[in-house]
Amino acid sequence: MFRRALFQQTRQFSRGIITPGPSLVRSSVRQWQVAPSLVRVRRTMSTESKPKPAEEAASSEPKPKGNNGSRDAKPSAKPKQDALQKELEKKTEEARDFKDKFTRTVADFRNLQDRTERDKKAARDFAIQKFAKDLVDSVDNLDRALTAVPEESRSNAENNKDLVDLYNGLKMTESILLDTLKKHGLEKIDPIGQPFDPNRHEATFQAPMPDKEPNTVFLVQQTGFVLNGRTIRAAKVGIVASTK
Repeated sequence: MFRRALFQQTRQFSRGIITPGPSLVRSSVRQWQVAPSLVRVRRTMSTESKPKPAEEAASSEPKPKGNNGSRDAKPSAKPKQDALQKELEKKTEEARDFKDKFTRTVADFRNLQDRTERDKKAARDFAIQKFAKDLVDSVDNLDRALTAVPEESRSNAENNKDLVDLYNGLKMTESILLDTLKKHGLEKIDPIGQPFDPNRHEATFQAPMPDKEPNTVFLVQQTGFVLNGRTIRAAKVGIVASTK
């Protein structure tokens, strides 16, 4: 409308029919100033009337009602829980196997340590076993030499002074030798009057003796020796036979 009036006035002005007066210019300026404000109001109303895309998307999505949403979420979480449970059971079984293997390994190692200590002790205690077996023959020879001197000759020291001195020297030598052997674990067995022990004694004969207990040693033919509790030579003995 404003443009039409302005266009007619312009045509009239160009033809020289009318001249624009102050009132006409003033009214046209007012209409020109009012028109932009109307345009801005129309644009604002048009933008407010249009729904936003985000709001439309939010409003178009169906909202879960009641427990339907939670029911839909459970099936998706259950496979993950099952997978985690299986993984946990697998790791628990592996941990149990590792613990069992570790326990067995520790037990085997401790048994090996104990066995090694026993072997070391046995090697240390019985290192001279072969040497001791060869040495007991010398002890037997000293014993035979002492028993070869009769009691009557030893009692008559004035007439048999040299013989008595020799006997005393052999006796001292035997005593020192036995003490030295005892320090290294080699001991002499004297089983007179003891019950018969098959681990330390070797019975050569039996004889009935009414005044002695049956199955006891009453005679030693050859002395025995033990090395740190192990018998390296059994004593040859005679035992009392049972009267039954």
